[in-house]
Amino acid sequence: MQKHYDVIVVGGGITATAFFYEMARYSDVSSIALLEKYDTLASLNSNGRGNSQTIHCGDIETNYTLEKAKKVKKTARMVVKYALQYGYENKFVFSHQKMAIGVGDEECEYIKNRYEEFKDLYTYLEFFDKDKLRQIEPNIILNAEKNGDRPENVVGMGVSSGEFTTVDYACISQSLANNAKEQGGKTTDIFLNTCVSSIKKVGDVFYIATKNGESFSANYVVVSAGGHSLYLAHKMGIGLQYSCLPIAGSFYLSKQHLLKGKVYMVQNPKLPFAALHGDPDILADGCTRFGPTALVMPKLERYHGCSSFFEFLQTLNFDTSVIKVFFSLMKDSDIRNYVLKNFAFEIPFINKKLFVQDARKIVPSLSIDDIYYAKGFGGVRPQVIDKKAGELLLGEATIFDEGISFNMTPSPGATSCFENAHIDAKRACEYLGKNFNEEMFKQELED
Repeated sequence: MQKHYDVIVVGGGITATAFFYEMARYSDVSSIALLEKYDTLASLNSNGRGNSQTIHCGDIETNYTLEKAKKVKKTARMVVKYALQYGYENKFVFSHQKMAIGVGDEECEYIKNRYEEFKDLYTYLEFFDKDKLRQIEPNIILNAEKNGDRPENVVGMGVSSGEFTTVDYACISQSLANNAKEQGGKTTDIFLNTCVSSIKKVGDVFYIATKNGESFSANYVVVSAGGHSLYLAHKMGIGLQYSCLPIAGSFYLSKQHLLKGKVYMVQNPKLPFAALHGDPDILADGCTRFGPTALVMPKLERYHGCSSFFEFLQTLNFDTSVIKVFFSLMKDSDIRNYVLKNFAFEIPFINKKLFVQDARKIVPSLSIDDIYYAKGFGGVRPQVIDKKAGELLLGEATIFDEGISFNMTPSPGATSCFENAHIDAKRACEYLGKNFNEEMFKQELED
């Protein structure tokens, strides 16, 4: 028997559940369903083992321009506002110190200038000289091997207390689903173990087939399923100008509490992926996690067999334009060396030795014995290639068609979940002739 809803969202991560919640709480749509392929919500990239557990608000991410930081600050605040509204502080959302550090004279000058540029936007920002860093984050200054301080000049910018920095996105995802179901006066159904195999549009209605034989229909559909968003779009003949380049991120864990808070490094502007950073892992009793690495992986998912390899091949949509993008990336020596190094980070016996060399920029006394490869940690980010423009898109990518949208949200997609859902929710309401309570949304989730 086919189940019909006003709106269906495909996916069970933080972006999908945020949309499910916002449609339930702020719209007058009468029926909404969420379809998730696994037996739990947020089991992939939104799981705490699949991301850095960071609220990316733009203050210490050195690859953000001031203009981008203004936008990200607003969306990041929504995560905190939601958590405070439901009393999740120190349960799902936590406060640590955090900073971006510059090592060496050139990077130190960069951090000083960036602090001056950003301090008015983030009024809580502090500048840390080497003496201050020795007090608040000693292991980035002390070098036990040399019985003293590291020789390079080191400075930092960040916050020592009072700001929420860390979040368990899986718990937030589950809470969004639960709170959506608490909204009265409408149908809010969740279907687990429901893998979508195809979506077809007939007239104004979308028909969704699943691998378990259940069938659904809806007047509006949002697909927020990582790389599988593009996979399902391509199966409908939509978004064929895009290709997916899955980037897997791995981590290394320590059994020690080496860092008191998040420590980020200056991003190489030539590299399209995140610089290595160190974080107290909230799922590992605060022990330090280093990463992520960045490895091109021919799969849309990690740790789930080989099925997503064949789906990747379809999503890659391989042709000469894809080759040109790859060639353009790899001809740059910085990018080429970075790709090769990150491949080596996955090779047993040599991986730890190579990784420690990079991680010592954060903790100079780090030894091979201090860390281990974190098995089962790390997700796959669907970096999107725009074949017409011949470039790799570094932020979120969304494909819109009449009555349906497909979201691909690499980092900082989790941080931007409420704003991305806001855009989708307003678009869905407009399409369906329904109302979205913008005033209530702003009152609860915006400053």
